[in-house]
Amino acid sequence: MKNNLYVDIHVLQNVPPSCINRDDTGSPKTAKYGGAVRSRVSSQAWKHEMRKMFKEILSKEEVGVRTKKVTQMIADAVKGIDSGLEDEKVNKLVSDALKSAGIKTDKDGLSPVLMFFSAAQAQSLARLTIHGSKDKKEYQNVLKTAPSIDMALFGRMVAADPSLNFDAAAQVAHAISTHTVHNEYDYFTAVDDLSQDEESGAGHLGTVEFNSATLYRYATVNIVELQKNLGGQTADAVKCFAEAFIKTMPTGKQNTFANRTLPDFVYITLRTDQPVNLVGAFEKPVSGVNGYLEESENRFKAYADTMYKKFACAPERIWQFGELDILQILEGVKSAVEEKISESRGE
Repeated sequence: MKNNLYVDIHVLQNVPPSCINRDDTGSPKTAKYGGAVRSRVSSQAWKHEMRKMFKEILSKEEVGVRTKKVTQMIADAVKGIDSGLEDEKVNKLVSDALKSAGIKTDKDGLSPVLMFFSAAQAQSLARLTIHGSKDKKEYQNVLKTAPSIDMALFGRMVAADPSLNFDAAAQVAHAISTHTVHNEYDYFTAVDDLSQDEESGAGHLGTVEFNSATLYRYATVNIVELQKNLGGQTADAVKCFAEAFIKTMPTGKQNTFANRTLPDFVYITLRTDQPVNLVGAFEKPVSGVNGYLEESENRFKAYADTMYKKFACAPERIWQFGELDILQILEGVKSAVEEKISESRGE
């Protein structure tokens, strides 16, 4: 495989009145770009929804667990291997094992930070626990191998022991609107169902802040880095990532606004030089005289053509929604990645 190989995913998506990602005051997140206020959805919010979808489209063994309940997780894995062990014995084994592994826990069995484990890593830790291993290196070796698909994509950071880190093979940008936004307020009231006729007024009133936007969303996957950690699962992982990125949406205030939409425009490329975020197409806000989507799509295509001619290399492959349906795009991306991997092996 070439030293540089990336799958870039670009999405334009219309979102009606909504508040899908809030700041600490409850307001929809925003950012200034090109001197204009834009609607913003954080990458963390979208990655959280993607990890939830992974659980639907991948097997349990392919998805990791991120938790502070380390003692409980290892104890459950131990019982899954040897159900005949008594709870007291299991708790003692797990406590000793975590100490040997250098994983700190409090009196309730919780680690001070979230720990990220793949199913394979949890099973291997459980086996070492049953065997009563005291060798920290054995535990570390287990935690350095067999990452789950989401761990390989999004990475793992262990501040207490950087040798256990996994570099993220994927990056997700904060989504921003292609145009200027102005947050609005919805004033609402709720009626007390048991109020008497002579009792006037609402039982509750309040406001909720919202906006609507045409979002530009971008993500990229480093295929070489992913292949290093996942091997034969790489092509499936890329397809899974693309599907989850395209189909998910953060769920903030969803019951209030019912804002579930799907992308209006999807453009995926296979690049052999470097990832290219094309948000520069919207540095000057789209005017929106006749809506934002059509002009946003035209701006995006024109900017991409300009970048390919004057700066970055043209992609090796392009898949575009409209010319192909989403299933064809996902299968095409998977096949192209498999083809590149085969070429690197000389097959």
